[in-house]
Amino acid sequence: MKNKVNRELPENLMEKYHYKPYESTEIGNISYQRTASQVKVSTGDDKYSESLADVVKKTVKDGMTISFHHHFRNGDYVVNQVMRLIIDNGIKNLTIAPSSLTGAMNDVMIEAIQKGTVSNITSSGMRGSLGEFVSHGGLKNPVIFRSHGGRARAIEEGKIKIDVAFLGVPNSDKLGNSNGMKGKAVFGSLGYALMDANYADQVVLLTDNVVPYPNTPASIKQTQVDYVVKVDEVGDPDKIGSGATRFTKDPKELKIAQSVNQVIVNSPYFKDGFSFQTGSGGAALAVTRYLREKMIEKNIKASFALGGITKPTTDLLEEGLVGRIMDVQDFDKGAAQSMHKNEMHQEIDASWYADPFNKGAMVDQLDVAILSALEIDTNFNVNVMSGSDGVIRGAIGGHQDAAGAKLTIISAPLTRGRLATVVPEVTTVVTPGSSIDVLVTEYGIAINPARKDLQEAFNNLPGVPVYTIEELQQKAEKIVGTPKPIEFKDRPVALIEYRDGSIIDTIKEV
Repeated sequence: MKNKVNRELPENLMEKYHYKPYESTEIGNISYQRTASQVKVSTGDDKYSESLADVVKKTVKDGMTISFHHHFRNGDYVVNQVMRLIIDNGIKNLTIAPSSLTGAMNDVMIEAIQKGTVSNITSSGMRGSLGEFVSHGGLKNPVIFRSHGGRARAIEEGKIKIDVAFLGVPNSDKLGNSNGMKGKAVFGSLGYALMDANYADQVVLLTDNVVPYPNTPASIKQTQVDYVVKVDEVGDPDKIGSGATRFTKDPKELKIAQSVNQVIVNSPYFKDGFSFQTGSGGAALAVTRYLREKMIEKNIKASFALGGITKPTTDLLEEGLVGRIMDVQDFDKGAAQSMHKNEMHQEIDASWYADPFNKGAMVDQLDVAILSALEIDTNFNVNVMSGSDGVIRGAIGGHQDAAGAKLTIISAPLTRGRLATVVPEVTTVVTPGSSIDVLVTEYGIAINPARKDLQEAFNNLPGVPVYTIEELQQKAEKIVGTPKPIEFKDRPVALIEYRDGSIIDTIKEV
């Protein structure tokens, strides 16, 4: 069985999980009945506990699906505390359904798999030792990878049915009114956790900061919460950014950022009221800096900025260069503080952000999106999941979701070390080439042949050579040569969903 990006799919797993092959980026006319959570009626007076062990024992049983959020990123302490108790209680056959998995969670997850505590995982991403472990066949059942919007869709559809959500928050009162904006472990928007709070049958909040009732503003509300547990620490906010907020000094990254800026400002979309999404990391922050200069020079203001937010984006809001920030996740304290003090900085959940099966997601209104890539091929297909060795080491995140913007730019170096970024065929297709409009490298740009309008617009970009993507691929090959093909076994260790729930690719055991 092959799909529209010419990827071979395992028929047995397609039948077992009731999947369809990826066909198109078009979602079409769909209607469905949203799922709903169970409600255990309570006055709220018995919610509060200072024993996480007692709450875990009350809530988690064999075969359940439990979830976490990843807003603390590498500073997360919640997952390890909860999973340690679950493992020690001898619970078996769990499905783990976090919004994403970070390096802070790897050791305990490997142990949980080895001891039979965890038998299934669905997530946006996976890195480090856990990615290595799964890629070499450590988990019996294939991981299901979904984008942030795809996870929201799967929860609302009931494809992910969460029995218990364990959600770390920087503050809460004893009934569960909480937000991400106050306390020593501030991380800002609770955008991914809001889905779990709304749809899980049981919601357990963990906090190190219990505040007087009623706590406002409340992102998560007491009507959604079953238990509030006081712990010593929920996370280290200094590890949220993990390098994501540094301004780059790398000449290659700065060159790429300057070229991305040239593409944006010379596009038909750079006009008053345009909207944009940038990522985190040095090159993305440099793009924001260059874009700011051009917006001031041309007297252009953006209607809104979207996605994971950093302080340089909130600075644009303070300067009046951006009208609104629509925030599903923050990458630094500056962004978190902005949401607390500026009413034009709006917290949004993952459904509002990017769910393709709702009544209108924010990504559908994007003019410009700047995204990254581990690999991009001559059909403009993008891989952000697996390395050149075939090992899982990335995350879909919002990549597929934001790629539907009117102008989707992939920002990537032509080569990384001795590895080509532009290749004849990507190892894993995550985002289809039909969504990608322009590739920007330090050597020049390539425009998707389907975008004749952009080929005309970018015919004479100052200081930015225009190539075909085949020419860029050949340049990369001349620099680093042709690698030996990766050897895979037949067994799939992961299935990659497209945002509509169809299967766009698989990752096989290395």
